[in-house]
Amino acid sequence: MKSLPDCFLYGILDLGYVDAATAPLVARQMLAGGVDILQIRAKRMPAPAIVSVAEQIAPLCRDHGAPLIINDHPWLVARCHAAGCHIGQDDGPLAAARDKAGPETIAGRSSHSLDQARAARDEGADYLGFGPIFATPTKPDYVAIGLQDIAKVHREVSDRPIFCIGGIKLENLEQVLAAGAQRVVIVSDLLRAPDIIAYAKACRSLLETDKLSTIDRRRSTA
Repeated sequence: MKSLPDCFLYGILDLGYVDAATAPLVARQMLAGGVDILQIRAKRMPAPAIVSVAEQIAPLCRDHGAPLIINDHPWLVARCHAAGCHIGQDDGPLAAARDKAGPETIAGRSSHSLDQARAARDEGADYLGFGPIFATPTKPDYVAIGLQDIAKVHREVSDRPIFCIGGIKLENLEQVLAAGAQRVVIVSDLLRAPDIIAYAKACRSLLETDKLSTIDRRRSTA
């Protein structure tokens, strides 16, 4: 399985956009396109239905070496054969989520400001979601935080992966990377793409190009 520092393109299989029946096919396409880490988000589904979907997707993630993450339900991690959980700001202490998911599992936390990102680091989150960068239909009640703090959060929380999230799509990905992002989450535009594999590959190509450019800049200043 890929380690978190080796994950750059984070895909969320949101079952508000994708039917449970087609979720395995969509997951297969996301992974084939280069998604490094895959989260199942099912805000309105009962636990047994989430487990049923996850049981079909977990083998696909294993085949691609991609960690499978369960949103909001840390107690389902073991039942879903997942690598970890992701919780929001209103989901209680991270330590409690990790206890439910298992001590060796991944625990990620959403953050919507620099202060929340620092707090998530201090409580031991393995990775952070940072956003929403832009307005997003998946989180209509959240105010976009913009691009201005992306570079700063990467400087201040430099010891763990940060995935920028919220309204990010192929059309604005270069802008987000230019602002200092290293890793991104793409949700609705990826899921609604006519060709999910091609869309993911295009996003992955921009991330790889940015990563190589960053390495070159570091070498030139060494």
